[in-house]
Amino acid sequence: MTETETIAYDVVVLGAGPVGENVADRTRAAGLTTAVVESELVGGECSYWACMPSKALLRPVIAQADARRLPGLRQAVQGPLDADAILAHRNYFTSDWKDDGQVGWLDGIGADLYRGHGRLTGPRTVAVGDKVLTARHAVAVCTGTRAVLPDLPGLAEVGPWTSREATSAQSVPGRLVVVGGGVVATEMATAWQALGSQVTLLVRGKGLLNRMEPFAGELVAEALTAAGADVRTGTSVKSVTRADGTVVVVTDTGDRIEADEILFATGRAPRTDDLGLDTVGLQPGSWLPVDDSLRVTGSEWLYAVGDVNRRALLTHQGKYQARIAGAAIAARASGATDLDAGPWGAHAATADHAAVPQVVFTDPEAAAVGLSLAEAEQAGHRVRAVDVDLSSVAGAGLYGEGYKGRARMVVDLEEEILRGVTFVGPGVGELIHSATVAVAGQVPIARLWHAVPSYPTISEVWLRLLEAFRDN
Repeated sequence: MTETETIAYDVVVLGAGPVGENVADRTRAAGLTTAVVESELVGGECSYWACMPSKALLRPVIAQADARRLPGLRQAVQGPLDADAILAHRNYFTSDWKDDGQVGWLDGIGADLYRGHGRLTGPRTVAVGDKVLTARHAVAVCTGTRAVLPDLPGLAEVGPWTSREATSAQSVPGRLVVVGGGVVATEMATAWQALGSQVTLLVRGKGLLNRMEPFAGELVAEALTAAGADVRTGTSVKSVTRADGTVVVVTDTGDRIEADEILFATGRAPRTDDLGLDTVGLQPGSWLPVDDSLRVTGSEWLYAVGDVNRRALLTHQGKYQARIAGAAIAARASGATDLDAGPWGAHAATADHAAVPQVVFTDPEAAAVGLSLAEAEQAGHRVRAVDVDLSSVAGAGLYGEGYKGRARMVVDLEEEILRGVTFVGPGVGELIHSATVAVAGQVPIARLWHAVPSYPTISEVWLRLLEAFRDN
C-alpha cells in the first residue's frame, strides 16, 4: 500500500495552461510557495490545440490572400499552398506536442510541478497521485474548458473532429464539413479550405460570428463563399454516419452531404466535472462564478481563473484575470483587508465587463472590443453607432487592391466615450489594441481628436470615424 505524502504550499494551482502559468508567475513573484498540477501538457489548450497551432495554420493563408491583392506580386502566388510545409510549421509551433520548454519555464520561476489529475478533497486540500497538497492561502482552479459535442445518435462511432483534431490533423481531408458559426468554425473553415479541403459550413443561426456586429459575420461569410466554401445558414444537423470511411451528414432540410471528416465547433463546457467540487459545497461540472478578484462566490480561499468562470473565453483575457488573481492572492496573503477592488483597480478584472478585445483570424479579419451596438443598448446606455467604409482610407488602398472592410464605433452620448469598436477587413487585427486603449481608458471623444493617426496607414480610419460622428 502506497503511503500518502502531505506537502504544504502557500498556493496550489490546478491547471498549467497560460492562465495557471500566469497565476503561478504572480504568486511566485510575491514570494509565495506555489505548486502547479497538470494532467496533460504544460502550456495547455492554447499552446497545443488552439491559439498557436490554429494561427500557424492561418498565417500562410492570410499572407497569400494579402499578396494576391497586390499588382506585381499577385501572379507569383497563384499556385496552391504547400500544405505539407504548413502542417510541419504548425508542428514546430506546438513543439511537436512536447512541453519540455514550458516545464523549464515553470522551473525557472521556482514553481513545483506535479503531473497527474488533481482533485479537491476538502477545503484548501488537493490530492494528486500519492500526494496531498495543502494550500495556506489559496487554491486556483485554472482547468479551462473542453469541446462539447451534440447529442446525436451514433456520433461517437463517426469519430468527429473537435477543435483539437482540427488544429492537430497531419493531413488535409479532401472534403470537410464544419458545424458551427463561431470563431473556431470560421477560422478552421478558412484554414482547411485554403489548404485544399472542400469545406461545407453548416450554421444553425442566421449568420456567422453572432457575438460581433452583424456586418462582421456577413463579410466573413461572403469571403468564405468567394474562396470556394459552401456556407449554409439556418441549417441544423439531423444525423451523422460513417461508412467505408465516408461521413454522411443529413440536415434538417433533408440535404445529404458526404465528407471525409466532420468538425463540430458548437460550444465549450467547463473542465470541472472531476475536480472534487462536491467536497467544498460546489456542483461538479458547473461553471464557477467569481467576484472581480476572481475569488469563487462564497469562498475565502478558492479562485477560478480563465475560461472556467465563463467571464470571457479568450486566452489573453484569462491571462489578464490571472495577473489580477495573483495580485489579489498575494495581497490577501500579506494580511491586506482593503484591496484595490473598485472599477479598474489593481485587484479587479474590470475589463471582463467593459473592454474585452478579440480578433478572428479569418480573411478578412474581424476584430472587436467592448460592447456591440445591441449590447450597449441592452445595457441601458444612450449610444450612437458611427460606421465608416474602410476602403475610404488611403492606407487600405495601399494595403491591397479591392480592399473591403468596415469600421464601427459605439459612442456613449452622455459620457462622450467609446463603449465599443469593431473593425472588419484585411490586417485589422493589429488595429484593435488602439481601440482597446480607448475603451479601457474611457478616453473622451474630444481627446481622441488629438491622437493623430499616421498617414497613410489604415489607422487613419480613426479620423474618418471621428469626422463621421461630428458631422452627422
